[in-house]
Amino acid sequence: MKTPIRVAVIGCGPIGNRHADLHKANPQAELVAVCDIRKDRCDAASQRLGVPGFYDAPTMLEAIKPTVVSVATGGVEYGSDHYLPTIQALKAGCHVLCEKPICNTIPEAEEMVETAKKYNRCLGIDFNHRFTKAAQVAKKWVDDGLIGQQLFVNMSMWIKNPNESSPYYMIKALNPHSVDVMRHFAGDIAAVQAFVTKAPGRQIWTTMSMNVKFTSGAVGHLSASYDIERGHPMERCEVAGIKGRLVLEDMWREATLYPAGNPIKQVYTNPVFGGHRDFVDTFQMRLATFIQQIADDTPPELINGSGADGLAAQKVLQGAIDSVITGQVIYL
Repeated sequence: MKTPIRVAVIGCGPIGNRHADLHKANPQAELVAVCDIRKDRCDAASQRLGVPGFYDAPTMLEAIKPTVVSVATGGVEYGSDHYLPTIQALKAGCHVLCEKPICNTIPEAEEMVETAKKYNRCLGIDFNHRFTKAAQVAKKWVDDGLIGQQLFVNMSMWIKNPNESSPYYMIKALNPHSVDVMRHFAGDIAAVQAFVTKAPGRQIWTTMSMNVKFTSGAVGHLSASYDIERGHPMERCEVAGIKGRLVLEDMWREATLYPAGNPIKQVYTNPVFGGHRDFVDTFQMRLATFIQQIADDTPPELINGSGADGLAAQKVLQGAIDSVITGQVIYL
């Protein structure tokens, strides 16, 4: 077995602690440090995990010299604090796995991707929804040609989130996953048109309907909301083509293939034993895949769920925001 990959985590909130726990449990990784500008969170994580804690990223990077850094900071719209530590880690020679969204501004996201390219470092985004077994089975159906020429993709994602930030907080913070799943199955998006509404008592836009056209010519739709209670399925993706149709329920529960002209369908159902136990396991598979790709010396351009994918998703979402503002179809 190869020497474990040395990993540090920047950001010790709930998601950062989840990253740290999963890296610590991964035999291919060695958790070597945590970092947070909030001393209370850093100290708590450091003590709990038994690793050194640092209050600023440059000091940690210089002292520990990790190979991989998980950036799990938050900030405005859950993305504003990703930029600086990612740039610092890349320039220090580290590979970076960044939480979604890659960044809440396009110019900074572009700089993150360009910096990774300049320093020949791998930059991945925590698009954990594409890494589950059900999603992998569905992707193989697409890659094996069982859907054929694609005609449409319908995507829905919702979760109850009472927090409010900017007027477009929900679009930027929730939907990187939604758009990434759509792009994962159907490729690049060429045009978007979006409409928004809000539930009673809300001050910001919290529900969105977005139409898209893919560069392939296929069309699609996304429904997304921060206003629907948890406890029910929270995600559904339907991909239809001339040879068949697939439906992915949630990110890990079930994938079903409906072949055209054939009443016998194929179904992958998450197994009771050995399958995903809960949502946390979707993170485990994504983080482990990134560590495995680093261990395998995967070229940066071949990283699954890359920084480039994260940037592409944010450009689509910025197009949706521009569409809301202008009332126009936005061509990307």
